[in-house]
Amino acid sequence: MPDGGLHHGGQHFPALVLNADFRPLSYFPLSVWSWQDAVRAVFLDRVSVLNEYEHEVHSPRITMRLPSVIALKDYIPSARKPAFTRFNVFLRDTFACQYCLERQPAPDLTFDHVIPRSRGGRTTWENVVTACSACNLRKGNHMPRECRMFPRTPPRQPSTWELQDNGRAFPPNYLHESWRDYLYWDSELES
Repeated sequence: MPDGGLHHGGQHFPALVLNADFRPLSYFPLSVWSWQDAVRAVFLDRVSVLNEYEHEVHSPRITMRLPSVIALKDYIPSARKPAFTRFNVFLRDTFACQYCLERQPAPDLTFDHVIPRSRGGRTTWENVVTACSACNLRKGNHMPRECRMFPRTPPRQPSTWELQDNGRAFPPNYLHESWRDYLYWDSELES
């Protein structure tokens, strides 16, 4: 199907992708597919369409509204143990330096070995924390007790669920109104 100028307000009609339990596959980054991938999945009968945009696409034989929210027909279990990556360390620590507690965008953050590698520290969940450049430089090659810099939260391996929950605190740049009920359906209601 030709796209017919599918560009709306700076967006390209992304579809929010939910697992078969109607929860997003991922909150941060938010699980979205391009409209092309969403339409392909509809035709392959891999997803159910839960909500649609007003915009339509046309082929010689078919006219269809673009999906805005889709749910997988087959459940994809999340990994029990999240991958040890720089991004996941930042997400575990909610993008806040564990020494001064200042929140910063990911490109401005680094990670610190609580027990420096030169002193036998390893690069593991249990020894790495998010740090801003200033705190990382100040701590340098010292042990926490030597410089009196202790991480606010002791480093540990998070669960996949904890990372997902932390990711919900960071709304995506684009949030279509049809997505809100699916992203925040289990949030506490305001009184």
